[in-house]
Amino acid sequence: MSAPTDAALLFDAPGPRGRRRIIVWSVISTLVILGVIAAGLTVFAQHGQLDADRWAPFTSVGYISFLWQGLEGTLAATAVAMVVAFPLALGLALLRVSRNRVASTFAAGWIEFFRAIPMLLIVYAFLLFLPRQPIGLDLPLFWKLVIPMIITSSATTAETFRSGILAVDHGQREAGRSIGLTEGQSMRLVILPQAIRLVVPSLINALISLLKDSTLGYVVSYPELTQQGKVITTYTGLMIQTYIVVAVIYVVINMILSRVANRLDRRMHRRAAAAYAARAEGIDELEVNDAAGRLT
Repeated sequence: MSAPTDAALLFDAPGPRGRRRIIVWSVISTLVILGVIAAGLTVFAQHGQLDADRWAPFTSVGYISFLWQGLEGTLAATAVAMVVAFPLALGLALLRVSRNRVASTFAAGWIEFFRAIPMLLIVYAFLLFLPRQPIGLDLPLFWKLVIPMIITSSATTAETFRSGILAVDHGQREAGRSIGLTEGQSMRLVILPQAIRLVVPSLINALISLLKDSTLGYVVSYPELTQQGKVITTYTGLMIQTYIVVAVIYVVINMILSRVANRLDRRMHRRAAAAYAARAEGIDELEVNDAAGRLT
């Protein structure tokens, strides 16, 4: 007995013609992308943007150190936002699935409202509308970026947690109740551990989104990576080179996080398959023992 895969549950596997069509379109798409990149490099070369002297500054210690400070600012903002936003999102998800209508309505309102508003508008709200006078409320630049990141991520990630909770088989809750656990204990001890395992890859994707949201730090002049690139562009005029370097740094970080997400996803699939096989083997043994008992 083999374990069902997610792909088999969501859609039928493509046949020979479907696989050939997928390969053909994949090749065509790759060639188009490579053609666009080649055309862009040709234009850059014609205008001298690929000359060595325009890239040499990015090998100097000063430029590398300046961009490194921006990378540290980006990672710090992302890490703090994640540490606060993910537990807040879990709390919102629990409130939304609770039977308390007031709590559920509050959580649903928070989630739907802040999912609908672009984060840029929230950043501007913290930048322009905080009541500095007469109470003197003026947050540091770090928090003017991080708090909007927390608010936005908590709303979007709450739905990720909620989907994980709802994906756990309802029989798990009933099994918890049958052994004397309360509703809260069943959620904490039975449902949540399984739900969190299900959504770990999605949480990595949410972390990638947080990393990209940190680029809005330029709005409040917070020294994250994009803001540091903007400063370099202002003083050197090397706009294309600077933003290509910044983009490459973001691509490398996102590739690392994506690789981590894929590895976690494969590991959980292997564990799920092993658990499924163990349960199936146990059921088969029970059937054999039951048949043997009837024969005797």
